[in-house]
Amino acid sequence: MGGARRADALSALPGPSAGALSVLPLTNRPGWQAAGEVGLLTRPAWEQTLCELARSDEETCHLELSAVTFVDVAGVSALARTAQDLPQGRRIVLEEPPATLRRVLDLFWPDLLTVEVMGR
Repeated sequence: MGGARRADALSALPGPSAGALSVLPLTNRPGWQAAGEVGLLTRPAWEQTLCELARSDEETCHLELSAVTFVDVAGVSALARTAQDLPQGRRIVLEEPPATLRRVLDLFWPDLLTVEVMGR
């Protein structure tokens, strides 16, 4: 009887389908387009995208985020760390990020000049 209860509890846990993230290079400007959620399960892909962005030689890199529905605080922290580590003269332009991302940036990194937020 105890085994059946344990199996029921395990089947109720959320699986990997709880959130997904798709990231593709932009075709008309330097940067990336993301769709989905940035959370515990998708953070490695998010951080890899930020590493690619940081390795770019472009002065301005774009992150088109209009199809991103959620970014957790750790995902925003990864973005802020990447922006802080950019060489002088480089910046990241966030296009239409979720409102929560903008609020977390404003709250914890209000003077982060290497990030420009457009839209939403």
